[in-house]
Amino acid sequence: VWPAPATRHTRHTHQPNNTVRDPPKGMNPNAGEWKPSAAAAEWTPGGFSAPAAPAAPAPPAAVQQESSAAGDVDESDPLWQLVLNKICGGDRDRASKLIANPDSLESYPEVVELLASGGGGDDAAMDDWEKDDEAGDATPPAAKPQEAADEDLADKVDAMKIDGEKPAAAAAPAPAAPAPSKKDEEMEVDAKEGDPREHLNLVFIGHVDAGKSTLSGNILYLTDNVDKRTIEKYEREAKELNRESWFLAFIMDTNEEERAKGKTVEVGRARFETEAHRYSILDAPGHKNYVPNMIMGASQADVGVLVISARKGEFESGFDKGGQTREHALLAKTLGVAYLIVVINKMDEPTVKWSKERFDECVGKLRPFLKGCGFKIKREVKFMPISGLTGANVKDEVSPGVCGWWRKCHESGENNTGKPTLMSLLDSLKLTGRDAAAPVRIPVLDRYTDRGTIAMGKVESGTIRPGTKVVMMPTRQKFKIDGVWNEETPLKAARPGENVLVKVSGAGTDEVQKGFVICTEPPCRSVSKLICQIMVMDLPEQAKILTAGFQAVFHAHTAEEEATVTKIFETTDRRGKTTKGARFANVGMTVICMIDLARTVPVECFEDYPFLGRFTLRTEGKTCAIGVIKKLPPKKE
Repeated sequence: VWPAPATRHTRHTHQPNNTVRDPPKGMNPNAGEWKPSAAAAEWTPGGFSAPAAPAAPAPPAAVQQESSAAGDVDESDPLWQLVLNKICGGDRDRASKLIANPDSLESYPEVVELLASGGGGDDAAMDDWEKDDEAGDATPPAAKPQEAADEDLADKVDAMKIDGEKPAAAAAPAPAAPAPSKKDEEMEVDAKEGDPREHLNLVFIGHVDAGKSTLSGNILYLTDNVDKRTIEKYEREAKELNRESWFLAFIMDTNEEERAKGKTVEVGRARFETEAHRYSILDAPGHKNYVPNMIMGASQADVGVLVISARKGEFESGFDKGGQTREHALLAKTLGVAYLIVVINKMDEPTVKWSKERFDECVGKLRPFLKGCGFKIKREVKFMPISGLTGANVKDEVSPGVCGWWRKCHESGENNTGKPTLMSLLDSLKLTGRDAAAPVRIPVLDRYTDRGTIAMGKVESGTIRPGTKVVMMPTRQKFKIDGVWNEETPLKAARPGENVLVKVSGAGTDEVQKGFVICTEPPCRSVSKLICQIMVMDLPEQAKILTAGFQAVFHAHTAEEEATVTKIFETTDRRGKTTKGARFANVGMTVICMIDLARTVPVECFEDYPFLGRFTLRTEGKTCAIGVIKKLPPKKE
């Protein structure tokens, strides 16, 4: 009788299989199974052996049989417990035979489910943290004191009460954080946190046909991310469609429908690198029907590139009321873009010919509008003329013979930039506010199944590593991260700003959804009611004023939810006049109000976590209001 080969299903020694095989020639068929001798000396190199240890007295036969039956099986193994108790009803002999033949175990759904969840063997001991955490959740964490930047506004907001709010009990003192163990310290030291260069997400926004996809594709071509043969193929395809200037856009627009119509529908994604930074391009659609897709892409962005067409008539159509230039710039500020680079594209057009007058006309109209959106023009907004088709001022500066005025402008620091090209300007940007030591916050952008549930998102704060214990908000379910990837590259750690894929151990697709937030302790808040400050930007035609009962779609980070304005506390008009207890608000007013959500949404106050405290209200294809969260209901005991 020959012992069965070891299989991947078992982590302990099994009893031999009952399959009889012919022994190899030259061996005694009557020989028994080989067992090491307890009295044998340890082998040492060189042919010399250590002195033999005295043989231990043999135990009685009954004890030997009992130990051989029980010693080969780990009684604490969940697989053994499942087979013994549930499948074999306590019959140890039958259980041993089943364990020894793993192929037969696959016919039992319970065993397949246990093995798929990683519950067998020593891995079960690693998941005991769930029980410990549940026991530790009995004591609620202490509520954070609200630190408002504006003292007057803080006093007003604190005086407001959310419907159904009870006086908050004195918060229990927060338990002291346990000291990190030596093992954790070694793990932090040994973990390589990927490429040391900072990662930036660039979202290209603007009116339809402004040249966003062409500019994105040309950047990839100029940085050697697309080879010459591929470009020639796209040139032939564009010529067949009688759209010869679209060939660079085909790099980003891979869908046949997008190529045929020349309109981006989904957010295109690509990557390129320079010596200073690593970049991810997010090519947002410009058509008004696809604004929700644009919001999904812009929610990940660090830097916005607002593409403006300098061609006669195109700038006016995009900037006038109803054009997407206004709405995209407004949404970019709401979604947390740190810098906005305004590139005046198509400067090589025959109707423009690198005219400084046309450039100054576009900049002069954009400055006051962007200031009204909340941008600080001198610090956050840069202006630059480019040609996305020819690549002028993208990687290499435009020739002085073609544009004689641009060199004097950037050398003197006009238009808030001292850099001659778009690439050099991007490399000079420095982002602040990224805290790698803060609790992890990853808003889930999407998820799919690939040997487990994979969640896609951007690390907004903290550092995520394989093995990290996380809480999924708003469901409060606890999981463990099995792996972290950047595209297809596995990472030992991912810092803030990285676009990552994380494998959530034991989670189904229903337990990880778009709009959820992956957190470490303490998790973010999850509420269905909040007090906020909004600015009314536009209203639908049938509702010329905003009153209690106004309904819209609430967009915060990657979450979307139906919302209703239930109470208005005060309004402030453009002249600064404040009306307390107002019953309605008009376009241009700033409003402090209470909003009810149809379901709970993971959010935070803007002062604590800005990326979880901004939101937008949209209805009927219009952005009605932008706002920030000022106050949340007290935590439940």
